[in-house]
Amino acid sequence: MIMEPNVSNKPCFYDLHQSQRGLALVTVMLLILALTVIGVAAITVTGMEGRMAGFTRTGEASASAAESCLDTGMEIILATLDVAAGGSLPTAFKDDEVPPGPVPAANYNTLNDELRGSDNNNGDTPAGAPNLVMTVNNYAVNGDIDRLYVQPKPGTSQAFDEPQSGSAEILYRIDCVSSNTATGTSSRIIGVYACTLAGDGCQRAL
Repeated sequence: MIMEPNVSNKPCFYDLHQSQRGLALVTVMLLILALTVIGVAAITVTGMEGRMAGFTRTGEASASAAESCLDTGMEIILATLDVAAGGSLPTAFKDDEVPPGPVPAANYNTLNDELRGSDNNNGDTPAGAPNLVMTVNNYAVNGDIDRLYVQPKPGTSQAFDEPQSGSAEILYRIDCVSSNTATGTSSRIIGVYACTLAGDGCQRAL
């Protein structure tokens, strides 16, 4: 019996052609995968930049709200130190007046005593029995004003227990906290002001 050799009817380049087609498919799949990864990364980076910009804006808005509380606190101090107006915290700042002011009526007497020096360094805080309660651009703002001490003005030798002479200055600390529960953003700013009764007003010391 004579055995004939097993000869394929397919040309010899057939296997090479099939191999090239498989390599091309793998190459295309790898390119698609790489482009997909690049696209997802670009979208992620863009989203992160947008969120970071949003955080920056809300942070600036929160700080601005707290700064406005400092300004209001200084106005209250100046109004209270105005001897011509009586030397007491004007009742117009109370929240039960028309229009309502920033000072809670329940804390009016305490703040008045603090500002006039009858209760230096009172232990109240913006979170507990605040002296100021405001709403600024969707931010709830609470503030605390404390009278710290009296000192001679720089360049004078006047006894520092006589601020009415104009040669001494009273130091006040204003502590303000702004918060927005919707965005979870909050800011706290503390300012120390040196004030006189001689018409010089208040200057920020710290």
